[in-house]
Amino acid sequence: MRGEIHGEITLSQALPAGRAALEPFFPALAADALRRVLGPTGAGELTAWHLEGDRLTLTLTADGSRAHQALLAIARQLREQLGKREKVGVRAVRAAHYRLTFDVDAAPERPVQLPIPHSLSFDGTHATLLLEGLDEAALRDNWSDRAAALVEEKVRRQRYGGKEQYWSLLHQGPPRDHRFDRDPTEVMIERNWVRNGPTKGRWFLGPVVAHLLRTMERIAIDEVLRPLGFEEVVQPHHDSFDILLRTGHLEGLPGEFYYVAEPKSRDPADWERFTDLVKITRAVPEEELARLVTGPVAVNCYAQCPTIYWWLSGRTIADETLPLKVYDRTAISNRYESGGRHGLERVDEFHRIEPVFVGTPEQLLPLREDLLARYRHVFDDLLELEWRTAWVTPFYLQQSGGGGVEDDRERVRGTIDFEAYLPYRGPREKAEWLEFQNLSIVGEKYTKAFTIRPQKGTLWSGCSGIGLERWLIAFLAQKGLDPEGWPEGFRRLAVPLPRDVRFL
Repeated sequence: MRGEIHGEITLSQALPAGRAALEPFFPALAADALRRVLGPTGAGELTAWHLEGDRLTLTLTADGSRAHQALLAIARQLREQLGKREKVGVRAVRAAHYRLTFDVDAAPERPVQLPIPHSLSFDGTHATLLLEGLDEAALRDNWSDRAAALVEEKVRRQRYGGKEQYWSLLHQGPPRDHRFDRDPTEVMIERNWVRNGPTKGRWFLGPVVAHLLRTMERIAIDEVLRPLGFEEVVQPHHDSFDILLRTGHLEGLPGEFYYVAEPKSRDPADWERFTDLVKITRAVPEEELARLVTGPVAVNCYAQCPTIYWWLSGRTIADETLPLKVYDRTAISNRYESGGRHGLERVDEFHRIEPVFVGTPEQLLPLREDLLARYRHVFDDLLELEWRTAWVTPFYLQQSGGGGVEDDRERVRGTIDFEAYLPYRGPREKAEWLEFQNLSIVGEKYTKAFTIRPQKGTLWSGCSGIGLERWLIAFLAQKGLDPEGWPEGFRRLAVPLPRDVRFL
């Protein structure tokens, strides 16, 4: 990558001697700033500069994406020198034009757009990105680096045709005989065990299904988490935007969150018109409501791990505490599924246990094997499921160095998905299996993002999402709804069932 920046430094006032006041020291000052920013091996230079009134314009070139940092360094040193020599300060710094040239993985198949002023062209795999009007805050916050990275990401997404992840089968258990081939949600509706909720993507679970869901929860805790030393925490249900910016969730899938707004006031007088309209119209006056609440201030996230990482942020974990093993089961998960909802297995609101573990790589890799063994015990011995596991790596980690070919080959960082066969979807060889569980080691991704430190060495983290509705659907789809057909290990924990609620 190479950068060329046309910068503007606005002084607090014009220099009485004009350019002559700068000529004795400014070229050397700029060369020193470039050297400090680029290091002894970096290449960069001041190619032109001009002073008119209170505005200094200059052109810099630099290898890599450091030209904007050099511009800021020049402004900083200039502020110091002019303060001493002329009692003049620096009022503002901006990049009128910033040209970055770099190579991408492949020639793009269609235009690539960015949401900030720019122009972008390609010569095969060689990209030229011209950014315009970046102020000092944008320069300091490295907008240019992120814009170039976004171009590379968008080209990669085009190349992989929207394929989000790599999938490789790890283990598949033997086929089992299944005497049940109906959609369990439909049967539960017929029996009045569940009912579609008052808002979309949500279900009311009657006593029987609530009991079965809690049975799955007890199994997950008693047979998987507690034997491995996991301790429960209780966390808030709302995640701040700052947390999700650090984890990357907010830039990854923002269209899958439920956003949280707050009332602007609790004063009944402020709400009088709203309540009067409700009383008269018996409807929600949406325009009036929009006036009375804030914009989104947080989200109800579908995963619990972001807030657990926030809890640990900025702290040093004692060696004696590692590996840290905690889980949350209280936060209700919400994920907007749009038109993709189906039964209890694909909903907007669901119940989830998320264990999170933090430790050295030498601690976490054996812990992953221990978790796999405990899950295998549950799915084989207690639930007697037909299931499989697959190694999953998002395409952007495969191709951008976040978990590359070496990791894929050695199964170090990445995700293991657990999938269950649902007989009602058709033959197992052709049917879409249900992802009902995952297990991930993400390396330093979150420990670095949240500045979570060990006393010494390297600190990794991982997590495992346990979706209770999906455990239940995987089980009922294979074993049916009648306890007589259930494995003894599960029947012993779940029976007797609560009495059905009868409706006339």
